[in-house]
Amino acid sequence: ALLPLVIALELGGGALIVAGLWTRTAALAMAAFTLLAAAIFHANFGDQIQQIMFLKNLAIAGGFLLLAARGAGAWSLAAQTTKEVAS
Repeated sequence: ALLPLVIALELGGGALIVAGLWTRTAALAMAAFTLLAAAIFHANFGDQIQQIMFLKNLAIAGGFLLLAARGAGAWSLAAQTTKEVAS
């Protein structure tokens, strides 16, 4: 039942991050989703593969949190549109 929402979040959030629009919000949503997926699907630490997958998701969420803290950068669409407005 949640599959359409998951697909929308992954495709939409990824597209927003690549485009540099609403990057902080999209990165926070993707980080929360990644941590939730790790906790639900990869919490069996007795299985070494699941432990590796959990740590992988943790690292990805850390990258999303760094992106949320720092923003998209000077080459993003959001930065380009604010330069045009400021000029």
